[in-house]
Amino acid sequence: MTTALASELNRTIQEKAPEVFEMLSGLGRELYFPKGILTQSAEAKQKAGRHNATIGIARQDGAAMHLPSVMRRLAALSPDEALPYAPSPGLPALRAKWREHIQALNPSLDKQAISLPVVTGGVTHGLSLAADLFVDAGDAVMIPDKFWGNYNMIFRVRREARMVKYPFFAASGGLDTAGFAAAVAAQSGRGKIVALLNFPNNPTGYAPTAAEAQAVCEALTAAAEKGCRVVTVCDDAYFGLFYEPEVMRESVFARLAGKHPRLLAVKLDGATKEDFVWGLRVAFITFAAHGGAPVHDALEKKAGGCIRGTVSNCSQASQNIVLQAMNDPAFPAERQAKFEVLRARAARVKQALAGARYASAWTPYPFNSGYFMCLRLKDLNAEAYRLRLLDRYGIGVIATAPTDIRVAFSCIEEDEIADLFECMFRCAREMAEDPGGVEAVPDSAFEE
Repeated sequence: MTTALASELNRTIQEKAPEVFEMLSGLGRELYFPKGILTQSAEAKQKAGRHNATIGIARQDGAAMHLPSVMRRLAALSPDEALPYAPSPGLPALRAKWREHIQALNPSLDKQAISLPVVTGGVTHGLSLAADLFVDAGDAVMIPDKFWGNYNMIFRVRREARMVKYPFFAASGGLDTAGFAAAVAAQSGRGKIVALLNFPNNPTGYAPTAAEAQAVCEALTAAAEKGCRVVTVCDDAYFGLFYEPEVMRESVFARLAGKHPRLLAVKLDGATKEDFVWGLRVAFITFAAHGGAPVHDALEKKAGGCIRGTVSNCSQASQNIVLQAMNDPAFPAERQAKFEVLRARAARVKQALAGARYASAWTPYPFNSGYFMCLRLKDLNAEAYRLRLLDRYGIGVIATAPTDIRVAFSCIEEDEIADLFECMFRCAREMAEDPGGVEAVPDSAFEE
């Protein structure tokens, strides 16, 4: 039974953006942000100046009760900055700061309204929230044929979606925008699609040119114009790590915001990859929907309610570390310095793979951004090759398909890259001469 609070949020969305309401999953329509303990505690925080006996933490001597052995490890934060619960949608100051960050890096947003980002426990958690909000059993979720395996767990296993693959690369190189457009058109007759866009792409490390991004946006907008409800989920986990001049510097999210009432854009991004704080698990989900602030507020509350009903809230210590770092004057220069390290490694990879030396063993897929690049092996089984590299050379790589190997150059020092590929080539030649070992495995073995 839909609660009064959920019904109130649903009415707002129905009145301001009925197309967005039709995009919500059954679960999404039931979600709401509770007004119980959380609301009462928030009110008490503002008004209970004498005694506040609401929230389920312990306090002592005017601060959150704490163990000195714990706080010594968190010396830059006060007990109240590190230990109490954060609001389920996240710290307000961090949410506002991240929206400024999105707007600064995506000038195409201009005056387009976007929601206040909701804090998630990493981009994976944000993807799970998007799936809960917008995906029902049988819904078509469109993913490229080069994709992160965890999408299967998030969308297919948890939400029973129908995963529809489209070709990522064209035979001539670059994105297969024609293949994407054809796949969107073929699925749009179902009335609703969820298009999952991941740039820079994991596993290939490819991000689109401006022309390619425009073609993607046109295909999605055309589907919306023909009556299809289009939820576009932009997995921007590696956003900003663009190494080549032809790469579009904005998120596709910015190009889709406000395009059509039947097109909802959802952005997943975060400090985890962009700011090199993977284990802090600070990321965000942001919405761009027709209907403006009332619809965005309703979607934020539904996302906050989903967080409340699962993990309750994300780490306050992690959120304050990220917020205070972003406010540090040294932060931009420090982040740029790390970006330059990764760009130099990407350039060294391209240098190592240039020419025909390795042509008998593999063909590199195009890459221009992010943490990864991929090789298409010639006449070798990727899983057998991966195991041989590991057992005989002490080299770890990821087999993502029967023919494909992912290399995370992000974790290899620049002066070690040439040796990495030389060893990989030597292993490939040995294996071609003496296949021995592991039998070929089916495609399903590469799905998480």
